[in-house]
Amino acid sequence: MDLQAWLVDSHADLRRRLFGAVVQQVPTERWNEQADGGGSSITWLLLHLARHQDLALTTVIRNKPPLFLAHAAALGLADAPTSSGLGEREQVTVSAAVAPDALVTYVNATFDATERWLRRLSAMALAIVPDTPRRLTTKAVLDPVELDWLFGMWGGHTVDWFVQWPVLGHGQAHVGEAIAVRNRMGLSPF
Repeated sequence: MDLQAWLVDSHADLRRRLFGAVVQQVPTERWNEQADGGGSSITWLLLHLARHQDLALTTVIRNKPPLFLAHAAALGLADAPTSSGLGEREQVTVSAAVAPDALVTYVNATFDATERWLRRLSAMALAIVPDTPRRLTTKAVLDPVELDWLFGMWGGHTVDWFVQWPVLGHGQAHVGEAIAVRNRMGLSPF
């Protein structure tokens, strides 16, 4: 079995499901709705999923500032905290500020960057333990006190963990959640 091909295919499948089952099925004017009066909106789930994938790949693995920082102004989040979109609980004021077209652009930029990296991946890189706290603090401008849960959860892991969880596993979990939101909105194509 070719691990690299499997990872590329898994990541492509995640993107296909996100766009085919959610983005293309839910009109953008409904993205901020919280189905049944609670839970997360489509906007939040898209932002949250992309933030975690971006932070894991661009910042922790590649040691670069997250793409989010370059997209924040277009998203409508130029003045928002750098931690916006990271928590599991929706911040309605953040979601309300996000422009749908800019959100799709950010999500696509994140998936494109991850795909490019996965296609060049060397299996040896998977065993490396990045200096996660330093990279989150210096590259992503995140506060370890405010985000103690993130620093605690992400610290000390190898690159393969970041690919398995924040990129793929966490992504799949939130795609499933977004599909459930779509269905509760009465927009299931089945």
